[in-house]
Amino acid sequence: MIHLHFETCGEGYPLLLLHGNGEDLTFFNKQIKAFSAQYQVYAIDTRGHGKSPRGEGTFSIRRFAEDLYDFMQWQGIEKAHILGFSDGANIAMYFALAHPEKIGKLILNGGNLYPSGLKAYFNLPCQIGYRLLKLLPGKSGEVQHFYELLALMALEPQIAPQALGSIDVPTLVLAGSRDIVKFEHTRLIAKSLPCAKIKILEGGHCLATSRPNAYNQVILDFLK
Repeated sequence: MIHLHFETCGEGYPLLLLHGNGEDLTFFNKQIKAFSAQYQVYAIDTRGHGKSPRGEGTFSIRRFAEDLYDFMQWQGIEKAHILGFSDGANIAMYFALAHPEKIGKLILNGGNLYPSGLKAYFNLPCQIGYRLLKLLPGKSGEVQHFYELLALMALEPQIAPQALGSIDVPTLVLAGSRDIVKFEHTRLIAKSLPCAKIKILEGGHCLATSRPNAYNQVILDFLK
């Protein structure tokens, strides 16, 4: 077990914020203040991101979901709303599959079930970059870190749509109209969840930073 770096703000029901690949908790700088007026917000750095240690062993989305469970146990959080963006949404799905009882409401923003759910213009460079770096011997430092981040996008996640049927919690599936995730893939995620609704906002993948006011309002309305 490692101790993930986090920042917390506000009071009330816990709301956990999970950033995407290669980012850190500052991705949600435009959300924390807005959300902390009503919730106790926990913005968390994923393992090997931001100020959280890499630790030993595997570096995978499934393991990040295990880290999230450990984090909740460490902080004494019995149940929480979870907002995951991009790989954060993928972490949230793995977590929900293993621990649905720990979730109040779930927001999946820009997530995907498998790499081919991403549009080709984004997925193809990830696949090529990963395979090229895989051939490079003696990777260390920043090169190894970049290789591991590419591997997360090139190989993961691997979630069967039918598996989502066990996630019986209210869920908002949120994406941009010009997202890097295929629209039909986002719709598949929403259709596969028993208690989900879908919302498409005008914009790209990073709605939290490009359209924070609209983004925050959609999420707060859903949580109410």
